[in-house]
Amino acid sequence: MVETIYGCKWSLTVYQLLANGINRPGAMVRSVEGLTTKVLNECLSKNAKFGILERITYNEVPPRVEYKVTEFGTKFIRILDELEKLQSEIESEML
Repeated sequence: MVETIYGCKWSLTVYQLLANGINRPGAMVRSVEGLTTKVLNECLSKNAKFGILERITYNEVPPRVEYKVTEFGTKFIRILDELEKLQSEIESEML
């Protein structure tokens, strides 16, 4: 699971967008240069499948979809943050 999520280069970007209050797919695509709707949808689906993100669908016209980080997702993202810190420490010690 970690390899699948961490291997998707857009997952970390999506987590950052959600942390900044950008939770609608269209707004995410507009916020990040190079991110396509197709790739974003694949990334969001993977994260929802693993229980990291929750997809919220509103019964409106036009339909509105938003994503939020689940309780499990919050724990998972904390672990990824710690992995990034460890990687930075390792890189700085090698210099």
